[in-house]
Amino acid sequence: MSVINVINLTFAYDGSYDNIFENVSFQIDTAWKLGFIGRNGRGKTTFLRLLLGKYDYSGSISARVDFEYFPYEVTDKENKTIDVIAGICPDYLDWELMRELNLLAVSADVLQRPFHTLSMGEQTKVLLAALFLRENCFLLIDEPTNHLDMNARHLVSNYLKSKRGFILISHDRAFLDNCIDHILSINIMDIDIQKGNFSSWWRNKERQDSYELAENRKLQKDIKRLKNAARQVSDWSDKAERTKYVGKQSSEGKPDRGYIGHKAAKMMARSKAIGDRKQKAIEEKSKLLKNIEIADNLKISPIHYHTGRLADFENMSIFYGEKIVCTGVNFSIERGDRIALCGRNGSGKSSILKLICGEQISFTGSFRKGSQLKISYVSQDTAFLQGNLTDYATAAGIDESLFKAILRKLDFSRAQFEKDIADFSGGQKKKVLIAKSLCEQAHLYIWDEPLNYIDVLSRMQIEELLVRYQPTILFVEHDKIFCENIATKFVNL
Repeated sequence: MSVINVINLTFAYDGSYDNIFENVSFQIDTAWKLGFIGRNGRGKTTFLRLLLGKYDYSGSISARVDFEYFPYEVTDKENKTIDVIAGICPDYLDWELMRELNLLAVSADVLQRPFHTLSMGEQTKVLLAALFLRENCFLLIDEPTNHLDMNARHLVSNYLKSKRGFILISHDRAFLDNCIDHILSINIMDIDIQKGNFSSWWRNKERQDSYELAENRKLQKDIKRLKNAARQVSDWSDKAERTKYVGKQSSEGKPDRGYIGHKAAKMMARSKAIGDRKQKAIEEKSKLLKNIEIADNLKISPIHYHTGRLADFENMSIFYGEKIVCTGVNFSIERGDRIALCGRNGSGKSSILKLICGEQISFTGSFRKGSQLKISYVSQDTAFLQGNLTDYATAAGIDESLFKAILRKLDFSRAQFEKDIADFSGGQKKKVLIAKSLCEQAHLYIWDEPLNYIDVLSRMQIEELLVRYQPTILFVEHDKIFCENIATKFVNL
């Protein structure tokens, strides 16, 4: 067991005027199972890269362990999987590798297959097995769940629960709750470490936010009272000063300017004291609310479809060439449904979504879609996004002001609006697609894994939106808590 010390860490990217981190200090025990959370763009992956020595920074990071980063970059996916593992960990032992694969429910026969023939979930699990073959390393695990279905997430979460000595970036609340014992959170103004899992951290945050909001309300009342008192005393002081020439008479019948001046000075001193108290209260106020995340309510504009039923699938099967992807699909989409389309990776979920959106997909059985049905689609893929937000909004035919207002509510800074979308983080790119969808009036919203890379607080905003407005939506998502909170119907493939 050892400690990672971060002291006065300050970092900004070249050409940027804004610091990602500024005079940040904290300690991490290398035995912890540490969940790392924070809004998209706050610097989670950047911090991992700083630990790896990828960038220059001021301050210090000291540790008596080496760092190992996941996901690994596999440069030649034509290689056999066993050779990919050997490239990552050349001195591995066969029995240790088999132990890790067994824990991850990966069959040994994948080792002799070319790496590219493995599913995305299998690739993730194989690379995790290779990661935990590394000895005497503190592991930096960056969003391992994005290509895992719900069952695989549960399995990998249990796997990580049996380990220790890692930082895990994930936005899946159930995943985090199961496998971590500490939380590292990047807040608006600081970085905080707490013992516990995500749920305990969230309860503590809600209590702290409630306390600060109550204190802020009290302080605003005090400031108003102090301002009134300061104004009143100032008026008294001014009146006393004016009576120097018309006030109390001395024994010679002249105004006693010494007495009145003394009285005015006392009034002015009292006025200044009250003013100082007011200023101190304002300074105290600035210390409050520093980490309250302002998550403004999002809006959506669903259109009322003229009939109750929007689409039907009867005994449908989907094919890719000779391969049957799924079979026996039977369900209907009715107005007001919020349907979670569930199944393992490769079971045909995305194919069904694309079929409804009008893509040419080979199928047998019956598929019917309502006439003049307006659909808003969020794709799983974000690689095509590039250019500036203004041009993107114009090309998409959406209102630019509304589009950017939604992005602001999803924690985009105004500086972000000037950047190329291609340079956005994975979560920020997903938010662009969701914001576009929220700008579109539609009868049916179809979202394919909309939460990949999106931070926890934004997920909660989106949940609240869907529950409040109740649009008709068909979605694929592997976040268990999101599905349980949103879906009115589950369709299992």
